Amino acid sequence: MDWNFDEIIDREGTACIKYDYRQETFGKSDVMPMWVADMDFRTPPFIIEKLRERLDHEILGYSFRTPDYYDSINSWLSRRHNWQIQNDWICFCPGIVPALNLCTLAFTRPGDSVIIQPPVYMPFFSAVENHGRNLVYNQLTETDGVWKMDFESLAASINDSVKMIILSNPHNPVGRAWKREELEQLAQICLEKNILILSDEIHCDLVLPGYSYTPMASLSEAVANITVTCIAPSKTFNLAGLATSSLVISNPVLRKYFNKKTGSLHLGNGNIFGNIASVAAYNEGDQWLEALLVYLAENVKFVKDYCLRYIPEIVPVNPEATYMIWLDCRKLGMKAAELQSFFVSKAGIGMNEGSAFGPGGEGFMRMNLGTPRANIEKALEQIRRAIEPIRH
Repeated sequence: MDWNFDEIIDREGTACIKYDYRQETFGKSDVMPMWVADMDFRTPPFIIEKLRERLDHEILGYSFRTPDYYDSINSWLSRRHNWQIQNDWICFCPGIVPALNLCTLAFTRPGDSVIIQPPVYMPFFSAVENHGRNLVYNQLTETDGVWKMDFESLAASINDSVKMIILSNPHNPVGRAWKREELEQLAQICLEKNILILSDEIHCDLVLPGYSYTPMASLSEAVANITVTCIAPSKTFNLAGLATSSLVISNPVLRKYFNKKTGSLHLGNGNIFGNIASVAAYNEGDQWLEALLVYLAENVKFVKDYCLRYIPEIVPVNPEATYMIWLDCRKLGMKAAELQSFFVSKAGIGMNEGSAFGPGGEGFMRMNLGTPRANIEKALEQIRRAIEPIRH
C-alpha cells in the first residue's frame, strides 16, 4: 500500500500538546512546533478501523486484556527483533514514563542511587529525584559527532548505594542504536556489580535503514535476569494519547515486585482503546512501519544536505534511530537560554533546547522529524534566514 506521509494535517484545536501548548511552552503561539515526540502523520488506518469497530458496540465498561494482547507483542518482538519471550513475562503500564517511576519505587529504596547517561530523555531525572533517590551521572562522550558510553567512568561511579541504571536503547536524544558489543560491555559491568538495568526501549522499532537494534535482555539469560525492558507502540504508530505500554520482565521476583506496585496503585486495568490499538499495531503494522522508516530516513538526509549547503553553522548528528535529530549548534556560540530564544524569537521554531537533557546537551537542539517534509523545509528556511544576519 501507499501511505501519504506528505499530507499536511491541521492539529490545532484538538487539545494537542505539540500545537495547542505552544504559548505556555515558548511564549508564542505561532512557532513551528518541532518538539514533542509525537508525529504529524495519521495514525495508521488499520488501527483506526479496529477502534471504530469497537465504538459500534456502544458500551464502554470495564475491560481487560485478552490473550491476543500478549500474543501480538510476543509475535512482534520475535519477527521484528528476533527476541523470543514468554507471554507471562509481559506486564502492563499506562505509559513508559509512569513505568520508569514505578520501577524506581519497586526496585529501589529512598537513599539508593540510580545511574543515568546524559544527555538523555528528561523524565529519567525526575523518575529518580522525585522519589528520594540519588542521581549519578555517567555522561556520554562525543567525538566528531559520534556519541559513546564511557564504560571506565561507569565502573568507577558504582558504589554500594547504586542499585540501578536507566538505559535509553535506542538513545533519545542523540539517536544511537547501541551496538551489541556496547550493550554487552554495559551488561558485564552491571552483572559484576549486581546492578539492575531498567531499559527504555520505546524507540526500538524506529531504527533507520542500515542500522540495527539489539534488545538488552536478549543478550543472555543472565542479562535478562537483571533487566526490565519498557516498550510501547506509541512512538512507532503515533498512539501516545492512548496511554498503553508494556514491560518485559523475565525474572519472576522482579515481575512480582512490579505488578505489586501497579496493583497497589490500581494502575493495571488500562483502557479499552489502548488495548485494541496495541493489538492492531503489532499484528498489522509491518508494511506501514517499513514505509515510515524510508520516509524518516529521507527526512534525515534532507536535513543533513540542507544544513551542509545552506546552514553550515548547524551540524546534524546522524541519527541511527528515532525520528528526532540532535542538532549541534555550538558554532553559533550561544549559551542555552540565548540559543532557545534565538530559535523561538528569530527563527520562529519551537524545539527542545539541549541543556534540558542534562550535562553534555549544552549547545544542541532536538528537532522532531516526524512530520511532512514540507514542514521541515519551511523550518530550515526560517532558520537559514534567521542566521544570515549574524554571520561574520
